[in-house]
Amino acid sequence: MAHSKWTIDPTHSEVTFKVKHLMISTVTGKFKAFEGSLESEGEGFEKLQNVEFKADISSIDTNNEQRDEHLRSADFFTVDQHPELTFKASQFDVKNETLDGELTIKGITKPITLDVEFGGVVVDPYGQTKAGLTINGKLSRKEFGLTWDGVTEAGSVVVSDQVRLNLEVQFVKQA
Repeated sequence: MAHSKWTIDPTHSEVTFKVKHLMISTVTGKFKAFEGSLESEGEGFEKLQNVEFKADISSIDTNNEQRDEHLRSADFFTVDQHPELTFKASQFDVKNETLDGELTIKGITKPITLDVEFGGVVVDPYGQTKAGLTINGKLSRKEFGLTWDGVTEAGSVVVSDQVRLNLEVQFVKQA
């Protein structure tokens, strides 16, 4: 069966995350620079392999430059020593729509299971074959060494430990 290589089309994709702030509202952020690739068997996405993704941490954007600088600092990502986060998948379960793999942030690698919704495959007006995936997951930031904590006067946590991930990605089949 023929193998197809696919790469993320960054102009039609987004990588976002959400974190509770003061436990009363949610802050959304994104990575503006990222890349990823995978291989599929046949035309569908039933068998995926060599799934790889990386994001440039310095491209983090939470719509607040001061906060973004804080996130790049040693309090969080230490971007000068750990410029990217990476994900490598070990298994895609098409029936349960899950993707198992290893996420590396700040030099710490942990297993993670992500939920995947396959949007389908289409040929765009320019003749390119595209595939869409919606990927969701949760992680504990502290497990990855992102341990900074602030506490309000009343004792409320400033930033939650749980981070929700959402990737809306469009892949382009490579010729």
